[in-house]
Amino acid sequence: MNEDKPVRRIVIAGGGTAGWMMAAAIARTMGHTVDLTLVESEAIGTIGVGESTIPPLVNFNRILGIPEPEFMRAAQATFKLGILFDNWKHDGHSYFHSFGLSGKDHWSAGFQHFWLHGKARGHAQSYDDYCVELVAGLQGKFAHLPEERMNYAYHVDATLYGRFLRKLAEADGARRVEGKIARVELDSESGDIAALLLDGDRRIEGDMFVDCTGFRGLLIDGALHAGFEDWGHWLPNDSAIAVQSDHLGPPMPYTQAIAHDAGWQWRIPLQHRMGAGIVYSSGYLSRDAAYERLMSSVGTPRIEPFDIKFRGGVRRKQWFRNCVAVGLAGGFVEPLEATTVHLIQRAVLRFIRMMPNGRVSECDAAEFNDQQRLDIEQIRDFVILHYKATNRRDSPFWRHVANMPIPASLEQKIELFRETGRVFRKNEELFAENSWVQVMMGQGIEPQSYHPIAEKLRDDELDRLLQMLRDNVTSTVATLPEHHAYVARYCGAEAPATA
Repeated sequence: MNEDKPVRRIVIAGGGTAGWMMAAAIARTMGHTVDLTLVESEAIGTIGVGESTIPPLVNFNRILGIPEPEFMRAAQATFKLGILFDNWKHDGHSYFHSFGLSGKDHWSAGFQHFWLHGKARGHAQSYDDYCVELVAGLQGKFAHLPEERMNYAYHVDATLYGRFLRKLAEADGARRVEGKIARVELDSESGDIAALLLDGDRRIEGDMFVDCTGFRGLLIDGALHAGFEDWGHWLPNDSAIAVQSDHLGPPMPYTQAIAHDAGWQWRIPLQHRMGAGIVYSSGYLSRDAAYERLMSSVGTPRIEPFDIKFRGGVRRKQWFRNCVAVGLAGGFVEPLEATTVHLIQRAVLRFIRMMPNGRVSECDAAEFNDQQRLDIEQIRDFVILHYKATNRRDSPFWRHVANMPIPASLEQKIELFRETGRVFRKNEELFAENSWVQVMMGQGIEPQSYHPIAEKLRDDELDRLLQMLRDNVTSTVATLPEHHAYVARYCGAEAPATA
């Protein structure tokens, strides 16, 4: 890496959600202190199926000063309170992973310990009954609550969101160049990227390059050979088919993840349409069978379904020399739990915090790589949990994932919860304690004990506490409007067309 070369010209290779999130954030926060260019080609399509998001995107938009109703109108967005998982623990069983908190924690122990103690004392109420977001989601209700007491994310049209961000970025000084990248030119002395050579003999020079070219990793891998660590032994799904269809009913404030014998299907309700798809392992299901299964379960299609091939894994270095890989170019787990846009966001904000002031620092690059890898490894573990902790043994796929070895970090978390009911988060881990609790119990892991502080409450005190918490959830949800009606009022959405 050339330590003497100041960073003034930043070139982003590729558009889509990753490219325009990066461009909008740099342009908005850095103003005209850098020369920012984004290269993309209309002839190269983007995957554009990152339609389900998680709550940190709310803060990302706020950082950029984006009014929420304006963004939602532009991206045809709806609200998301969590994910409804069907057929994961076993066929016919459902559970809801919400973005909310359940009950009320004590500083020494999470609410699940008090609920488990109540269950041992004969309380029959579900853990679900203590979470506003979960109950509201299942009832199809939503509204913003005072003091931000409703935790939510969005369902967005990723293509429209990218266009919206492009307008912001260009208004703040970003320059877009249309063209295909024919070759990446390296500096003969330093080995850094010197320029992108485009069709038509055009040359785009830069000091820092951002690779948003998707799975290809045209810069980080094709030119710099940073290397890729394959996680296929933990994440056997490698294929998806996506389609856009008419709604099957009013858009609900949650994503559906429906397990099948070789993977799962998604349903994501936007204002104007449904995003749907099937994720599967090509070793256990043929493409034709996957296609038939998907198309038999969706409304009238609006586009021709398209195939996506992917590998779960991560670049060995996401910041290498003078190139940072963002989005699918940096790594991918799989679509489950909707973390792709979040990983883009983390990379974007982290890069801006480490933006070189004159020189690129090897220490910054090493720290960026360590933090990005920790993020994706923690997400990887959370996703693997859905496959490993299950009672399904009804197909070769489910028998395979049930018997596969898993990372030691996940094994420790599962055994800790199974034995003690405890969950510990490390280093600003993305998924909160309640997320782990909801998914582990939803997948069938029952704690064998709980924190002894729960026994400090007398039976009548425990009764009153649990009743009060349930009543608070019930009364709060009762005041909420129907989700689709609230979206219509909030951002001017039209009533959805149904099949």
